[in-house]
Amino acid sequence: MRDTLRAGDSSPRVAEVRIALARLGLIEGYEGSVDYRSQGFSKSEMLFDDTLADTLRAFQQSRGIVPTGEIDELTLRELREASYTLGARVLSYQPNQWLVGDDVGQLQNQLHELGFYSSRVDGRFGPHTHEALANFQLDTGLEDDGVCGPDTLRALSLLGRRITGGSAHAIREREHVRQAGPNLTGKRVVIDPALGGAERGDAVRGRYGEIYEEEILWDLAQRVEGRMVAAGMETILSRPRGDNPSAKARADLANSFDADVVISLKLDRYPNDKANGVATFYFGSELGTSSLTGETLSGYIQREIAARTPLRNCRNHARTWEMLRLTRMPSVEVVTGYVSNPEDVSVITDPDQRDAIAEAIVVAVKRLYLMDMDDQPTGTYKFTDLLAQERA
Repeated sequence: MRDTLRAGDSSPRVAEVRIALARLGLIEGYEGSVDYRSQGFSKSEMLFDDTLADTLRAFQQSRGIVPTGEIDELTLRELREASYTLGARVLSYQPNQWLVGDDVGQLQNQLHELGFYSSRVDGRFGPHTHEALANFQLDTGLEDDGVCGPDTLRALSLLGRRITGGSAHAIREREHVRQAGPNLTGKRVVIDPALGGAERGDAVRGRYGEIYEEEILWDLAQRVEGRMVAAGMETILSRPRGDNPSAKARADLANSFDADVVISLKLDRYPNDKANGVATFYFGSELGTSSLTGETLSGYIQREIAARTPLRNCRNHARTWEMLRLTRMPSVEVVTGYVSNPEDVSVITDPDQRDAIAEAIVVAVKRLYLMDMDDQPTGTYKFTDLLAQERA
């Protein structure tokens, strides 16, 4: 199977996706089998029609991923995770391959509302989930083995919820920012340009000739890094320029660096030239959880870039992309324009505009840590003022 399937294609994978959506109750009046072990599929079941594409878009929208209506690896991952509900399988901590799914997220939510779990609700059964579950079991007189089986599920259903609303994880994130203080000195940031190695992206025609996406993003990353270093921050790039590691590998690097913030930089494209503007993204899912600090920082970055450049403000949005989900610290992905739009290309290929974008990002990080002391109107806080404040 090729990497992406679209309306009009025919494949057994299309039939499997149709079954998955039917099992989730998203296809009304579905009359086919919902058994993945079917010996074969009919031509109509394997045909990727427009109705399936519309249903897929609705599913993608509900999961916080771009609603393309196409079948790609990210959509398949979300379908797999959505297929699990709490009680469908035994959950336990597996150090070499964490269990992932909506059932894990439901367990984390219940443990959070009972006061046992205070980390991010991300649907991944890691050591924090194991510890929280074991503490719940100990508190309710069960064997504290950290395994969620029938007895534990029964105890959860009988005990019910003690509290609703609020987020211990959000409070912890906010308190971490507060305790870190207003100065940037010593803060650790991972800068994550989207391309590297053989992946260079599209070539566009700028004011100084042809330039690739990779060149634009790395130049922008270096401008951000230079300003952060000047402000006393510790920075690390998520990849060597000659390599193209996976999102998981880059997230693991950020986690091992114990970064305070991750800033990912990306450009976008669209089949026609109408799509344009800057947008930022932070971790957030349909499970009702999000990184409030990531949301705050993404909002600052979004507004600062929109105020300092001609790029249209496309707002900030919650997503479950791997780089946002797998990092333990607040992470923001900044899409700084569309290489398919001539006006955006004129901005992103202009070194002065890339300077403005870099300054906007660093100022936004500073505003995050200033918290209640931030009294500068958007777009007016200069990097020179920031440096003077850092050195005062």
